Amino acid sequence: MPATNSHRNLQKHKNISVDISAELEVLQVLLGNGWQAIEHRWHCRWGEIDLLVAKPERLLLVEVKARSRVGPDGWGTGAFGILKRKKLERSFSCWLALHQSWHNASVEIVLALVPIVSLPSQRLQKPIRWLIWHG
Repeated sequence: MPATNSHRNLQKHKNISVDISAELEVLQVLLGNGWQAIEHRWHCRWGEIDLLVAKPERLLLVEVKARSRVGPDGWGTGAFGILKRKKLERSFSCWLALHQSWHNASVEIVLALVPIVSLPSQRLQKPIRWLIWHG
């Protein structure tokens, strides 16, 4: 039986809620490690920046992927292919054009892989995995 539009909309809303929850979880970890929040879900015509955090003269561009299990995309790494990276680079260039005071800051790109857990106590068994992108 094909999915109805209302079922698709409900699933899309649920996915957005999971994504936001994962992003906020990652943000809390970063804030606890001395980073300052600069942007969350910043949009331009080229795409979206999930999280942008800063320390003096440093920016950390964070792409967050939430998954309930390891699948063919390896917890979300497969979703960070060449097209996604180009969109992220374009989005960051657009952001930087509007925030030139950060032009000389060093920039790192990090992929935060967040396993979806049912209970907060499960987070200890399934921690966030961090991958530094060397492009």
